[in-house]
Amino acid sequence: MNALEREIRSLIETQGPIPISRYMALCLAHPEYGYYTTRDPFGTDGDFTTAPEISQMFGELIGIWCAEAWRLMGSPARVALVEAGPGRGTLMKDALRAAKVMPGFLNAAELHLVETSPVLQERQRENLRGAVPAIAWHGETKTLPDIPLLVIGNEFIDALPIDQFEKKAGRWHERKIGLGADGGFAFGLDPAPLPDFEQQLPERLTPAPNGAVFERRDLTPISEVVSRIGKHGGAAILIDYGHAESGFGDTLQAVSGHDYAEPLDTPGEVDLTSQVDFEALAALSRNNVRAVGAVSQRNFLTQLGIEARTEILQRNAKEEMRDEIGTALTRLIGPTPGMGELFKALAFAHRDLPALPGFDGAKISGKDL
Repeated sequence: MNALEREIRSLIETQGPIPISRYMALCLAHPEYGYYTTRDPFGTDGDFTTAPEISQMFGELIGIWCAEAWRLMGSPARVALVEAGPGRGTLMKDALRAAKVMPGFLNAAELHLVETSPVLQERQRENLRGAVPAIAWHGETKTLPDIPLLVIGNEFIDALPIDQFEKKAGRWHERKIGLGADGGFAFGLDPAPLPDFEQQLPERLTPAPNGAVFERRDLTPISEVVSRIGKHGGAAILIDYGHAESGFGDTLQAVSGHDYAEPLDTPGEVDLTSQVDFEALAALSRNNVRAVGAVSQRNFLTQLGIEARTEILQRNAKEEMRDEIGTALTRLIGPTPGMGELFKALAFAHRDLPALPGFDGAKISGKDL
């Protein structure tokens, strides 16, 4: 039993079963024992590999997207270039290199990274040394500066804690984590029903069948970004794995060593994520901000020119590297087990911005548009 398991066990024994969101927050962000607090989980030697680690092309295209969005904003003299959950800084390093093609953009951009992990902050500092004059780190999005924003969030939202709710015998109950008969952690239902919960679901999902599980995520960091874009202008590009429309299902999962693990085993030592509900994400659009998408990662990257970029890299690469570059393209835009369909892109943009690259034909939504 590790130290975090002992702490959570004591919490449950004292207060009773805890919400899944509380468990996730402790496992991922505990100041001493949290998964992201204590390690660098990225790459082949870690627990999982994200798109920026697969190929430089991903970060390069995001960088060009940001530079073009800045141009469409009217090329403001100051803009906060923000990445939420920047990992090792790999994406941002590639993005800054590619964004040099837009005259004036890097002179206007002020780099801000939303990161709570001291381990990963150090990796970012090493990776981005010399790329920009200065970097500002933030523990939360509400401390970002009051200037136009360009925000990047790649596989950031899936790690935000969720709560789960299950319908049983015609009543909705919150799923919680307590202690099972064997003394280990176990999922269970809070006996107190939630009488008005079904009214909070999208109309097409009602009436829900017994056994249905609905997940709801705390999107406060993204809501803060949307509010700031509404006040100061700008755009955000969010890429993650998930479903385009709200639905039922238990998508909580744990990953360790590039393989699935049990979410309730070894807390703080495995990654915990769940699929992003892009319909719920788009519903945050308000106050002069529209949501664009979601579109598949395949469509987004293809519209940005990833296939042409692949050809250029292969043409300039040594022969033994050409197949590796082609394999990276397949992983980024191919079907399962590739990321092309499961991963999706959604943008938030101030209503004054014209159409953003990568979203031709995408759905546009906004409460006040």
